[in-house]
Amino acid sequence: MARPRPKAVAAAVLSITMAGALSACFAQGTASSAGSTTDPRIKVAMMQPPRSGLTPLSDDAFKLSRWKTAETLVVLDALGDAQPSLSTAWKQLDSKNWRFELREGVKFHDGTPLTAEQVAASLTAAANAKPRPRILDGVQLGVRTDGGNAVVVSTQEDDPLVPQRLSSPQLSILAASAYKSGGVVSPINAGTGPYVLASVDGTTSATLNRFADYWGEKAASAGVDVQFVPDGTARAAALRTGTADVVEAVPVGQVAQIKADLIHEVPMPRTNTLYLNTKAGPFADPAVRAAARTAVERGTIVDRVYEGRADIAEGLLGPALPWAAKERQNSSYVETLKKRAEAAPANARRIKLGTFTDRAELPEVAVQLEQQLEAAGFIVEQEIREYQHIEADALAGKFDAFILSRATVLDSGDPVAYMFSDFSCKGSFNISQFCDPDVDAALGKAAAIPAGPERRAAIAAAEALILSKDAAVPLLHERVIQGESARIRNVERDPRERSLITSKTGISG
Repeated sequence: MARPRPKAVAAAVLSITMAGALSACFAQGTASSAGSTTDPRIKVAMMQPPRSGLTPLSDDAFKLSRWKTAETLVVLDALGDAQPSLSTAWKQLDSKNWRFELREGVKFHDGTPLTAEQVAASLTAAANAKPRPRILDGVQLGVRTDGGNAVVVSTQEDDPLVPQRLSSPQLSILAASAYKSGGVVSPINAGTGPYVLASVDGTTSATLNRFADYWGEKAASAGVDVQFVPDGTARAAALRTGTADVVEAVPVGQVAQIKADLIHEVPMPRTNTLYLNTKAGPFADPAVRAAARTAVERGTIVDRVYEGRADIAEGLLGPALPWAAKERQNSSYVETLKKRAEAAPANARRIKLGTFTDRAELPEVAVQLEQQLEAAGFIVEQEIREYQHIEADALAGKFDAFILSRATVLDSGDPVAYMFSDFSCKGSFNISQFCDPDVDAALGKAAAIPAGPERRAAIAAAEALILSKDAAVPLLHERVIQGESARIRNVERDPRERSLITSKTGISG
């Protein structure tokens, strides 16, 4: 009989050790939790620990949202349209002022009532924070009470996306007790959601308990015990052994060791894109850019690098935006793409291809692209560094081509800001060095339209124009692999990573 390979044995021992350690941590967290001793609790293994003490004014806000402890005035539906939450209705008074009516009978976790005064104070604290929440970049926000149970939100410039901005977890509404001296904001016992954040143990764990006075549907579980587990192998082991009920971001390389029915793939609003330098070098010629586009075999990259766990890109916007594919079927979109330049022979043109090591798949993508471009007649030189050491050169146009994994919607749930940043003449993240007056006009038109079908059509028209110039070649849309144990029910699979545990999430049997 063949003996086990040393590496396999070591990996198995490591997994067992990690699972045992996590099991002990979850057991310890449960023992110290308040609330029912009979109702089961949900055990969650999250990838990233808090970076800023769970202040809602940072990216940590998304953890508070995913645990359903902090809430916002509005939430977004699958199309990115605003829906009621702590606000039940709103209307635009004029181009710079919006009035939001507040939900009656809401209590904060510390027992104080939700009031217009506290909503205004909470949003004002975010608007005045240093650094400010990124959803407010370039936005001057003012808030005042209006009557007994409403607030008016004002902006200095016309902004049709105010309701979408207010859906950002970074603008969660917290009790007055959350705001400490020195600008510190603590969400412990200060939210309005179905779960109370009872305690946080640094970057190790967090404990949440059911909130009996929640305004909406009461939580199905007694509480949530969270462990922060940066190591992907350890997270996978926790799922495989049943130590955790919900596991964030299972690594692709671990999936084969886990039962298929515990794995769920969620499309992300993130696209891997090959940006081509349109200002200098070989790709300043549209026909040469077309040659690069036609050389790319997206399916090969998805199969060989992502093991099939990604979506082949048909445009800049992927399946995480469910309206995008339908918009690309419009005749005007198709006609715009027909205006692409004809591909010219590569003729042994030398190109410098760059990417970074921080996302493990990208160097492998670069290898595949090098092979495909060289098969088309290009001569490719690769340059790969850590992102912090390569970003400045990429933005300065020192590469002929650059591979980037890029979020295509920001906190407002809308892709216009991403398109402006990457493809407008004054874009702050314009790796392609791209400038086209028609694209700028199309983006300006989309930005001025309120959220809804007309705006989505304008966004698609701008996408078609960008792609018709071959400033970028979208490769694939990423997915995140979410693990769920056999006993867990009704876990959210949210492409925007705002929701995970909800009132309905519970343990069966």
